[in-house]
Parts: sequence; C-alpha cells; structure tokens
Amino acid sequence: MLNLLWLVPFIPLAGFLILTGSEGRLPRAYAPWIGAGSVGLSAALAAALAFELLALAPEARVFRQTLWHWMAAGDFGVDFAFYLDALSLNMLLVVTGVGFLIHVYSAGYMADDPGMARFFAYMNLFVFAMLILVLADNLPLLYLGWEGVGLCSYLLIGFWYEKPENGYAARKAFVVTRVGDTAMALGLFLLFSQLGTLDIQEAMARASAQWPAGSTLAVATALLLLGGAVGKSAQLPLQVWLPDAMAGPTPISALIHAATMVTAGVYLIARTHVLFTLAPDVQALVAVVGAITLLMSGFSALTQTDIKRVLAYSTISQIGYMFLALGVGAWSAAIFHLTTHAFFKALLFLGAGAVILSLHHEQDIFRMGGLRRSLPLVFWTFVVGLAALVALPFTSGYYSKHEILLGAYGSGNAGPLLWAAGTAGAILTGIYSTRLLLVAFFGTERTPARPHYGSNIGVPLVILAILSLAGGLAKLPLFPALPEAGTEEAGGPIGLLTTAAPFLGVAIGYLVYRTGTASAEALLKLPGGEALRRLWFSGWGMDWLYDRLFVFPFVALARLNKGDAVDRPYQGIVALTRLGHRLLAPTQTGQLRRYAAGMLFGAALILAVGVWV
Repeated sequence: MLNLLWLVPFIPLAGFLILTGSEGRLPRAYAPWIGAGSVGLSAALAAALAFELLALAPEARVFRQTLWHWMAAGDFGVDFAFYLDALSLNMLLVVTGVGFLIHVYSAGYMADDPGMARFFAYMNLFVFAMLILVLADNLPLLYLGWEGVGLCSYLLIGFWYEKPENGYAARKAFVVTRVGDTAMALGLFLLFSQLGTLDIQEAMARASAQWPAGSTLAVATALLLLGGAVGKSAQLPLQVWLPDAMAGPTPISALIHAATMVTAGVYLIARTHVLFTLAPDVQALVAVVGAITLLMSGFSALTQTDIKRVLAYSTISQIGYMFLALGVGAWSAAIFHLTTHAFFKALLFLGAGAVILSLHHEQDIFRMGGLRRSLPLVFWTFVVGLAALVALPFTSGYYSKHEILLGAYGSGNAGPLLWAAGTAGAILTGIYSTRLLLVAFFGTERTPARPHYGSNIGVPLVILAILSLAGGLAKLPLFPALPEAGTEEAGGPIGLLTTAAPFLGVAIGYLVYRTGTASAEALLKLPGGEALRRLWFSGWGMDWLYDRLFVFPFVALARLNKGDAVDRPYQGIVALTRLGHRLLAPTQTGQLRRYAAGMLFGAALILAVGVWV
C-alpha cells in the first residue's frame, strides 16, 4: 500500500490537467466532480496510508519513494523522491481531508460562476503543489512545492481579475512573499554549499554533526529559513499581504489562507528543527515573533468590520501561537494546533461564505444582525468554530492552545513572559470572537437574509464542526519525526489562569457588545481612543510604513528613471553606429575608380605609417 504514495499528489494533478486540457469544453457539471473527486480519492488513499504507517513501531514509521532521477550533472544528482514520516503524514491528512471538504463546498459556492472549471483547475494545482511541499525528500523538490503554492495563491487571489483591487491584492501577496522566498532560497544554497547534500534528512544529520550549537553557519541558515517562514505564514514583519488576500473567493480563503498554505512556514521550521536547536537565539526569536504577531493581530481583529478580515487577522494571530510553540521547543504542540486550526478556521471561513452568499455578498458585520434565526445551520456551526477558536474546554482548540501556553510557561527564564503574551492573546481572541458572533448573528436584522446553500455547502460545515469539537482527540504521535522535549507542562494556578483567559475574553465581549455595560462608543471617546482604533484597524500602520520605506521611493525612482538610464550607454552605441553609417554611406557609389583610388590612398597611408612611425 505504501508504494501507492505517489498517487496522493498525482491524482489532483491529473484533475488539473483534465480541466485545463479540456479548455472549458467539458459540461459545467463535470468540473466539480473532477476537481472534488480527485482530491477525495487522494484523501481516501492518504487515510489508508495512515493506517498502514501508524501500525508500524514508532522508529519504523519512515517510507522513502524515488520516482525518477530529476537532475544529474557529474557527481551532482537530485531525485524526484518522497519522504513519508509522522510529520508529513499529519500534513498529508490535513491538506487532502480539509481540502476535499472545501472542494465539495466550492461546488455549491461557485455553481453560478462562469469560471468554475478554471477555479477547480487552480484548486487542484494548489493541492498538488502543497502535497509536493510536504512530501519532498530533498530541498529542490521542497522549493518546487513552495513556489508552486505561491503561484497558485497569486492565481486564486486574483481569480476575479476583472476587479483591479483583486489584481492589486494578488500582486501584493506575490511580491511580499517573494521577499521571504528569496531569504529561504539563500538559506538552501548555504545548506548545500556547506554540507554538500540536498537530501533533507542527510543535511540535518550533517549539520548536527559538523556545526556546534550557536555557530555562525547554524545561526545564518536558521535566520534565512525563518525569513522564508515568516513570509509564507504571514508573520511579523511580512504579515501585510494576508488581510488583502481575502479578495479571492471565500473557499480560497479557507483552503489557502487559513487551513494549508499559510502553515507552510510552520511546517518548514518543524521539518528543519535541528537547525533551530543548533541556533538557540534564532529559536528564541521565533517565539518572540510569534508572541508579538499574535498580540498585534488580535488587536487588529478587534476593530475590523469585514467578516473575512476579522478571520484573516485571527488567522495571523493563531499562526503566531504556532510560532510561539516552535520557539519554545513545543514542536508537537505547534503541529497539533496547526491541525485543529485547519478544522475550525476552515469551518469559520466556509460559514462566512454561506453568510455572504445569503446576504447578496454583504461582508460588513454591522450590516448583518439577527442571522441566528434566518441561518440556523450556519449559526450553530459558526458557534462551534468560534468556541474552538476561543479555546473553550472540550473543543479541539482548547487542547492544542492549552498545550502551547503551558509549554511556553515551562520553557525557561522568558517562559512566564511568553505565557503572559499568549494568555493576553487568548483574552483578545475571546473578545473579538464574541463581538463577531453578537454583531452578526444577534440583534436586529439589518439586511434580509435568503438562505442560499444546499447540501454541498451544509454537509462540509457539519463535518468540520464535528472535527472542531472532536479533533482534539485525533492528535497523531509525531515522535521520532519531532522531539517530544520542551513540552513540560505547568499546573496549579497557571493552568487555571490559562483555562480562565478565554472565558474572561468572552465575558468582556458580552458586556461590551450585548449588555452595553461598557459601550465601545464610550471607549472610543476616551483620549486617544479613536486614534488607537484607526491604528489597529490599519494593521498597526504597516502598509503606511512600507509605502514610505519602499513603495513611494521605488515609484519616485521609476518616474525619474522613466527614460531608463541603464539603456543610455547602449543607445549611445546605436547612435554612433548610425552616425558612422550616414558618414560612410556616400562612399558606396558603385564606381570602381573611386574604390581603386580609396585602396591606393589606404595603401599609401599604411606605407607612410610603416616608414615614418
């Protein structure tokens, strides 16, 4: 059975090729069957592989498969090969399982869209690229998948390319993530040049044997890989692209910008965790980046009015928790939260999509209200998703986030500070989640809702709701793919405070947005209140800052260089050539006497030079 591993990524690729090759000539009804069916087959195969791999002893849970020799030049060679262990298996199940449910949902969401076949083709290509990324046995193949998901992200964010703002959002995501990708590419070059291998497992083994802890090479490589991770996972300082990426269709937001692609950076750090343990300062930096990002994004989510942007900032914040876990060495807890987050965030995005469809594409939560009565299925599944996001007990999010926070507390001298940041983030999560629920689903109905979804939308919502509740019981054992060290838990008062934090956030949100005990309007009237709201609403002014640091100077330089100064020397050569042509052209008269006279004059000149010089 394990020999069928190659089919898991290649079945979605076949779906992409069929949909692309048919160029829209297939009946519309075929597109969702091909798109969702191919990913469903992959999910079923991945589940079967999981049963076989997990039946083995922990130390034997590794399977390599070489399909062909990809590159060969002298002693240098790269295979197109896959590597399946507990870590890649976990990602395999998330990508294909959640991806299949989102594909089924898309069949209903995109039913009226004229570009439905193109949409499913892009989705299948994305799933293929993501599976290549997580199954890659070597660095070039991993980078191929990494860039593949970046390309698909660009295509899907700008899917409705008729709107200029969608094209801008797609370009912004592409350019910002390229910054991180460049750093990552340099890190991979450094690994190969210093360790002499492109095999990931061999590179980690050689790094562990050759590089002392804290060595310059280990620190430089870890920093460069961290640059790639923060770009793809939208962490500080490269998080600015994700909120604007919500311009794409909502299923895209669920698949790429919540459940799978943005977690690629988390996977990269986990896969190369040996390098980060050799660079303790960089690993600590990972935790700090995560802690700051989760707090900043939590405050921003608190002020957004677009339902998808609330969830986008929430996604950045939750990935911040994963980075925090990686930074404190709670490797398994990070991947556990990656898994549960995929369940409840996909549920929330798909629920938001059902709301948007039913409200004729209205996305402002302050123009909603009263949806619990008109959209009961969406309401109850949304409640489950928010409960898991807030990390209320007995939901999947509770188990994973609790593990991260207690792991952070016991991680060393900085542990209590990191735990405090994570706990404050949990309070913020409770506040903005309660605000979202109360404003959109309770109170007076401001926009009439007409339920616009069938079973292909409802069934994925119900399944994801079940997973959001029970997913905490489905934690895969990741040892020995990831070390278990660094997850020492703290109990007593710390455990109680960690559990109480989400309830405190929900209570604050209820008092502000339901009872009016502490009105949000009154808070804004405090000195500096409105300025603070605008700062948080703008994502802490990061776009403003980057505009002035990079965009405006670049645009000004481009305008100054409108004539392209680099071309001037070449244009001078062209002008000299044309001048020479104009001067010499009159000598070409076709009269032999003039040519003979010229030859004699030239010969005399050469002789004179030879005699007198």
